[in-house]
Amino acid sequence: VCVVAGTLAWLTAKSDVVTNTFTTSDIKVELKETTGTEYKMIPGYTISKNPKATVLSGSEECYLFVKLDKSTNFDTYLEYVIADGWTKLDGVTDTVYYRVVDGTTNQIGTAYSVLKGDQVTVKGSVTKEQMNALDAEGAVKPTLTITAYASQLHKNATETFSASEAWNNIANK
Repeated sequence: VCVVAGTLAWLTAKSDVVTNTFTTSDIKVELKETTGTEYKMIPGYTISKNPKATVLSGSEECYLFVKLDKSTNFDTYLEYVIADGWTKLDGVTDTVYYRVVDGTTNQIGTAYSVLKGDQVTVKGSVTKEQMNALDAEGAVKPTLTITAYASQLHKNATETFSASEAWNNIANK
């Protein structure tokens, strides 16, 4: 009996190894402008200004935001219209606009104009006296500062953030 038991073999098996590697994800956004940063104002003229916000290739689907900060005197001298495709974010005191950038329609990597016609317009009502006042020592010149932000689109596999929630997710805005 001992000799027979020693020659018995048990049926066993081993699968191939499957190694799962989990990589990181990210969102990268840039804002570029090729027309410069200082402009001469002439009443009634339009000034070429072409800021473009882009969610860079390799990024996840997201909300793309642009925040426009105007100096207190900007509206006295200049005006602009936001470019098509942007939606004003309701309930925010700042001038913040957003759009959804998804990966299904090649939107990631697309540069989106912020200003309609890539321009601002000097109001025709601006007077010589107003212009001279800007040349006085210590006078604050009108400024428009634009910043781009992005926040992930999806909360999880089945839910999407609202635009307001996504904006609130952005730290140090």
